Amino acid sequence: MDAFLGFARRHPNWTALVLGALAALGFPPLQLWPVALAAMGAFALLVADSPTRKAAFLRGWLFGVAHFTITDNWIATAFTYQAEMPAVLGWAAVPLLSLYLAVFPAIAVTLAWSLVPRRPGVAFALALGAAWVLAEWLRSWVFTGYAWGPFSLALMGIWDRPGLGLLLPFTGTYALSGIAITLCAMLGIWVQGRHWLPLGIASIALAVGMFLPAGKAAQGNLPLTLVQPNLRQEEIDDPTKFESQFQNIARLSLPERPLSHRLVLWPESGVPDYLRDGYPQRYYDQMTAAGDPAFARQRIGAVIGEGSLLLTGVTDLIIGEVDGRRRAVGAYNTITPIDAQGNLGKRYAKAHLVPYGEYLPLRDILEPLGASRLVAGSIDFLPGPGAATVDLGEHGKAGMQICYEIVFSGEVADRADRPDYIFNPSNDGWFGSWGPPQHLGQARMRAAEEGLPVLRATTTGISAVIDARGVVREHIGRNVAGRIDTVVPPAAAPTPFARLGHWLTLLWGIALAGASLVAMRRRGG
Repeated sequence: MDAFLGFARRHPNWTALVLGALAALGFPPLQLWPVALAAMGAFALLVADSPTRKAAFLRGWLFGVAHFTITDNWIATAFTYQAEMPAVLGWAAVPLLSLYLAVFPAIAVTLAWSLVPRRPGVAFALALGAAWVLAEWLRSWVFTGYAWGPFSLALMGIWDRPGLGLLLPFTGTYALSGIAITLCAMLGIWVQGRHWLPLGIASIALAVGMFLPAGKAAQGNLPLTLVQPNLRQEEIDDPTKFESQFQNIARLSLPERPLSHRLVLWPESGVPDYLRDGYPQRYYDQMTAAGDPAFARQRIGAVIGEGSLLLTGVTDLIIGEVDGRRRAVGAYNTITPIDAQGNLGKRYAKAHLVPYGEYLPLRDILEPLGASRLVAGSIDFLPGPGAATVDLGEHGKAGMQICYEIVFSGEVADRADRPDYIFNPSNDGWFGSWGPPQHLGQARMRAAEEGLPVLRATTTGISAVIDARGVVREHIGRNVAGRIDTVVPPAAAPTPFARLGHWLTLLWGIALAGASLVAMRRRGG
């Protein structure tokens, strides 16, 4: 440890960059959580050793730049699936985004450094945890928010075990991150002080918690068919492929036996057709269903069969009059129920849209400069009203979150009308090899937080049935077509987080900050 601190004092900025990169290795797909925890503990010592507030901020910012560049490397892959901008721009976009995201860990460490005059120590560890809770919470909503990659994601463990995610019902994601940061800082302090007994006890407790078996699972009674059609991203918007895509997803959805009721789940981008009436005919002519939305609905109903209800991703247009001509002026990214007769139910429209993916911010300024959306099409998607519960009768009460929305802790379920499960259709074909397992991990966190099963149907994987503990019961891997026939896991009783939301997050932050003040007064920090 003395050698580390000696090197860090000579090269603090390089050390911060390396530690930030190492901390990202705790996330899926690598899940090297001991590396992440050790790196965060060393980072806490590096920050505590900062000679000035400015130095603490810089070390926190450099840590964040490296951490988010590694974590979010999947964003660069998205640029390879569009033709409007050079694909190489993706490798610039990731570090450029990280320059902004790094401000949040920089704020956290600067706040902790400023509040605790004697460092390192218990008071500093607690203050750093409290500040980290605040920073992650702010990152989730400032400038519409970017909640991807909370540090607590490293604690979720392997898929069929809850890991330390078993604490999420009582903490929420951001508070668990703060608790983890406090623990990491204490580990670093114990190593520096050669306090081997508490270090050993904490390390064993961590290992046991991460590998704790899930135990017996509760069983549901709603039959489910979840479909992953493996729609290749480079072909998903190719009109010449639409019919073969439909035939593939239809084949995977046929009932294996007669059922009185069955829930069928298709992913985002699962249906190329426009299913609603009233659009100008030219829009229907671009699709595969002979220019007839009624025919498209009816053949979907015939595929799923009597007693089944389909939930699928669908694009709905917003038609307006421009220069005397009716045309699409916007769109909604929706989940739409369809029954066996081809009738459409109440739709859910995505609320948390992806900048540059589903809309172009500051379009009037950026479009003339050559910027465009990464998703095909020139019209922007518009946001829906937010989390909602749709009563599907014998098919249960469904909460709905499309793709990226599932990463926003505390925003995935209507607290006034608690659903039985959350359906999370997604198109993860943009996300390379790192994005899908991280996306799945964050869906597991939402399940554990809310005490609700999450059902993920994706175009290319990873699709999964996640129970109310955050445990993956069944899944379909990446880049394969398949289906899961099972039952929807039951919801648990509302968790403390489900009842209190981010009031619980802030209470944990206040508790850590209060404990830090007590430690400063009793032991001088």
